[in-house]
Amino acid sequence: MVIYIIEDDPGVSDSLRFLLQAMGHAVSAYDDAETFLVEAEPQPQDVLIIDLGLPGMSGAEAIREVTGRGWSPRIICITGQAQKTIDESLRDMPSTQVLRKPLSGETIVALL
Repeated sequence: MVIYIIEDDPGVSDSLRFLLQAMGHAVSAYDDAETFLVEAEPQPQDVLIIDLGLPGMSGAEAIREVTGRGWSPRIICITGQAQKTIDESLRDMPSTQVLRKPLSGETIVALL
């Protein structure tokens, strides 16, 4: 299993990467969705942790692209956005898990 992190905030990305690597997970981190979509090819057993508020291609747009390519990793969205914005962004993706920032390590660990 590879855990892909797509997060533009280096502090959040680094914290997640360090935590997950310390747990023994293979982790690949990207600061934008476009680079992830060019370089990665997630498998069904993989996990995608993605910020909804990315610059450029949004997290929701990236998720649509991932599923449109037939990829089916487990998806966990992270965001600091208001609930209404989250609901609008993910209205056609009801099975996507959403975590609100600030994140706790315990919450991330529990989801994995």
